[in-house]
Amino acid sequence: MSLKEALRQAEALIASHNIPDARVEAELLLMHCLGIGKVELYTKLDQPLSSSQSESFWSLVQRRLRHEPTAYIVKQCQFYGVEFHVDPRVLIPRPESELLVELALEFAERGFALGEPCLLADVGTGSGAIAIALALHLPQAEVYALDVSAAALEVAATNCARHAVEKRVHLLLGDMLQPLPRPVHVIVANLPYVRDADLPRLAPEIRDFEPVVALAGGADGLAAVRRLLPQAVKKIIPGGLLLVEVGDGQGATAADLARRCFPTGSIDLVPDLSGTDRLVRVQT
Repeated sequence: MSLKEALRQAEALIASHNIPDARVEAELLLMHCLGIGKVELYTKLDQPLSSSQSESFWSLVQRRLRHEPTAYIVKQCQFYGVEFHVDPRVLIPRPESELLVELALEFAERGFALGEPCLLADVGTGSGAIAIALALHLPQAEVYALDVSAAALEVAATNCARHAVEKRVHLLLGDMLQPLPRPVHVIVANLPYVRDADLPRLAPEIRDFEPVVALAGGADGLAAVRRLLPQAVKKIIPGGLLLVEVGDGQGATAADLARRCFPTGSIDLVPDLSGTDRLVRVQT
């Protein structure tokens, strides 16, 4: 069987299980199996799969048909234009979380002269994707990456080493901002925000494979936000920026919670590309 035929069959099989973007999924699995990139794949479409390659590829496809996320199968995902290692110890970074990075970078680049140190904290860092993306774009910055999961921080450490930022991204184990050794200019937080009642209704890729500790946000999805905000009052430098990602329909309530903790701050909601309120922005 040629690579072209394997791709065609895998795409049809994946699509038959109502998995979106079946062609992309099939390509990712085949590229991973062969250890090649997309350009090389499409220059070799007429070449045959060896028996061992075929066995490996169809094994990967079967895993995907059982709804295991492709990112976990290939142990890789892209976030803010950067490749990161991911596995079931961490949540797979979502595209909507790139808004956290964009706004934090905009604030830091506007408020700090070239070479002037900027201190940032990423709460619930998981794979370290947000913290590392910030460090890569802000060479003068020091970033504290905090997580309650030691296993997640192991993944973050792998990614820090991969992108050579381990001297500027400091991994801290603990709850919320408690391990943070000093106040910072910018705090970004992508915390669990799925309502408990919604957990059983999540897609099987999420519900059955991703760490529930990184998903479950309590009855209204804002349990973690309620714990973060009072801590942030003492951990952010005056004139600083706090960005908190929230789920659908949670923006107004989260903004009210922020106003109670930052009564003199400037607080607004930032929508994502779909128009959904995605971030609570607090400028102190």
